[in-house]
Amino acid sequence: MTFLARIRLVLFAVVLLGIAASSGQAMAQKLGPDGAPDPTASVTSERDLLKRFPRVEGRIDIPDSKAAVLIQPAGRSWDYFHEVLLHWGGAIVILGTIALLGLAYLILGRIRIAAGRSGQKVLRFKAFERFSHWLTAVSFVALGLTGLNITFGKIVLLPLIGPDAFSRLSESAKYVHNFTSFAFMAGLALIVLIFLKDNLPERVDLDWLRQGGGFIRGKHAPAGRFNLGEKLVYWLSVAAGVAVSLSGLLLLFPFYGTNIADMQLAQVAHAVVAILFVALILAHIYIGTLGMEGAFEAMGTGQVDLNWAKEHHDLWLARQLANENRPEAPSAAPAE
Repeated sequence: MTFLARIRLVLFAVVLLGIAASSGQAMAQKLGPDGAPDPTASVTSERDLLKRFPRVEGRIDIPDSKAAVLIQPAGRSWDYFHEVLLHWGGAIVILGTIALLGLAYLILGRIRIAAGRSGQKVLRFKAFERFSHWLTAVSFVALGLTGLNITFGKIVLLPLIGPDAFSRLSESAKYVHNFTSFAFMAGLALIVLIFLKDNLPERVDLDWLRQGGGFIRGKHAPAGRFNLGEKLVYWLSVAAGVAVSLSGLLLLFPFYGTNIADMQLAQVAHAVVAILFVALILAHIYIGTLGMEGAFEAMGTGQVDLNWAKEHHDLWLARQLANENRPEAPSAAPAE
């Protein structure tokens, strides 16, 4: 009996030592490198948690149930789009457009007025038409710069000016972006109303396309008030303007008839269309300034040189001259 008692005592001691060793190991895992307790040692890792529960919600005391959503799958996809895909895609599109325009300038040079300036001017755009254009153009530039700061500011500006200045700049840019959007939408509406009838398709557009749009030397491309290239820019700008305006309103007034998924889709659409819109307007600015002699004067002063109008918008010029030379109707004879 004494021998059996000793065996039981030894076994009991071994069990106690095993329990103590496992407890010590567990305690060691809960201590940090410096020996202090680690409160997160026994917590499930975020990766394991998200594998089991892709959508994580908390407990809240306010009526807005959306505030309880902490993590959800579409949010991680949106974060990857905003922080990776948009950065690379936006940089490729914008820098690629600038590179192509620079290459076009090196190859084609500036398109000059072939016959030279005549010294005679023709009214192309009235004052209110120019006001509508510049209202849209200036507000677009403000929106474009402040919007690009949202996408590329942390990469480009933050290392240059530091976090404090970047925070102040970004806060101001946010307000400029929000409030300038209304000026842009007003200008867009005016552009649609004023220039819609002159941008409808015509048979002459096919002739303009067959003649290379005036970029092939020795070939004349006939055109009305706007040629096919300008009409394409107009319709693409209107479509992009409507898209960024609608998606921007959803972002400006969040969750009015939308949920979290809708807001994420609106942000993706707004960003993608805005990047493409910037590339389109860069090409438009190039043609209107460096790319073509005499083009900027149309929106700068409203008047263009007669020879420029003959070379680029001959059918429109013919109608303008015909209207100017049209004899006035004779006035009624005075009653006796």
